Amino acid sequence: MIGDASRIHPPARGFTLVELVIVITIIGILAAVALPRLIEAQRDARVAKANAIFGSIRSAAALARSRCELDIAGTAPSSTVTNCASTPPKVNMDGTMVDIVNRHPAASATGIEAAAGITPVADGLTPGGGGSTRTFDVVGGTAPNCRINYQEASLSGTAIVAPVITVATTGC
Repeated sequence: MIGDASRIHPPARGFTLVELVIVITIIGILAAVALPRLIEAQRDARVAKANAIFGSIRSAAALARSRCELDIAGTAPSSTVTNCASTPPKVNMDGTMVDIVNRHPAASATGIEAAAGITPVADGLTPGGGGSTRTFDVVGGTAPNCRINYQEASLSGTAIVAPVITVATTGC
């Protein structure tokens, strides 16, 4: 028919209220399932970061000790050479001078932090401690339960006691 309006403009169609409620309910269920997994993934990432920094610090301490032993065995103290046999003792690790205490990196930004190549802000860490201890709290974790701790080497009589390096991840 020429005058039939339903052929020119089909009737308007949309979602019914029941269809919208079902879709919103499905989205809510998916969000309820995904949110705990997202939170757990963030915790796992902080634990992995803490363990990676812990490993870096352990490796850096061992490398600095090795460099120090080589310096002491190979050279005599000199006023023109800065090394582990000099006063104050330092070692050169890939062009970075690292402060040394008892043949291991000092618990400072110019000691273990420099040896491990840690850049606190970029690495998501908050450094702290003082004296013979350096701590690194993982941003987003709960201090002191998401922390790497470096206690510099000490002397026991004439024997050198290696640094104590620990990691806590229960609050990550």
